[in-house]
Amino acid sequence: MSNGGAAVVIGDALIDEIRDATGVRELVGGAALNVAVGLRRLGIPTSLIAMVGDDEPGDHIREYLRDHGVELIASDAPRGSSRAVVTWSASGEPQYVFNDAARGRSIRYDDEARKAISDAGIVAISCFPFDVPAEVDALVDALGDARVAVDPNPRSGMLSDRDEFVRGFERLAARSELVKVGSDDAALLYDEELSGDLDALRARLRDLGVGSVLATAGPAGAVLESDAGVFTSPIAKLPGAIVDTVGAGDATLAAVAASLSAGVPASGSDWQELLDRAMLIAAATVRAEGGLLRTPESLADADQGVFGS
Repeated sequence: MSNGGAAVVIGDALIDEIRDATGVRELVGGAALNVAVGLRRLGIPTSLIAMVGDDEPGDHIREYLRDHGVELIASDAPRGSSRAVVTWSASGEPQYVFNDAARGRSIRYDDEARKAISDAGIVAISCFPFDVPAEVDALVDALGDARVAVDPNPRSGMLSDRDEFVRGFERLAARSELVKVGSDDAALLYDEELSGDLDALRARLRDLGVGSVLATAGPAGAVLESDAGVFTSPIAKLPGAIVDTVGAGDATLAAVAASLSAGVPASGSDWQELLDRAMLIAAATVRAEGGLLRTPESLADADQGVFGS
């Protein structure tokens, strides 16, 4: 029996070692971790199931999650905690180099994890090793009949077998209530007929049985397709400069998953409202460094931004 207001997120948690002209600094990150913290900041009780080491970086990850009220259900990390060295290309795109722990990440599901999944209103999955069949098998078994939202979020530095990743991702997508994909996902995972073609990928996923598909296309905005129709939303305009786009996709997934945690929208107007709010949250998030979800209201008051404020 699910607890309609709670969420579980499954995926990665790591340290981002950022190297740029200002020097080197470290931030707690990971797509799944960002989604979990984002859900909690939107008022959803949230647990994160991820591999975290018993080391100093792992201590920082645990402290960060405690500070944001997210419960960590940690899998063993024999290689220590995951780390990504982040630099930027000449065009301004982030580039990642992952350590052995990140490339060999593995998640297992004990009784605590399975109970959290069973009790959740929604289970969000992001940056999961879909190219490892044993990991996918274990995930599917642990999920049972949970309501699922998936972001494949592939990273070229973690991807060992593209075709196997697509098979694992689509296996899970076929039984999911929501799948979020971006133009970069389409380009990295699919051959020429789908590479970069979000409309074609959206149709493919719907044909697989996905309940709803959220397709994000950067400056072109987003499209959300469900049984209620096809809904579009442009990039939201907010005051202030765009500082860091890295957390935009995670914030979007968190915002949509937060809405879905209580159930499926009842009407087309509810779906449109859900999408528009998600785009506003993404726009607020990119106006500060790091992947921490921000709300439009929090830009006006630094003490706000938690629990949907």
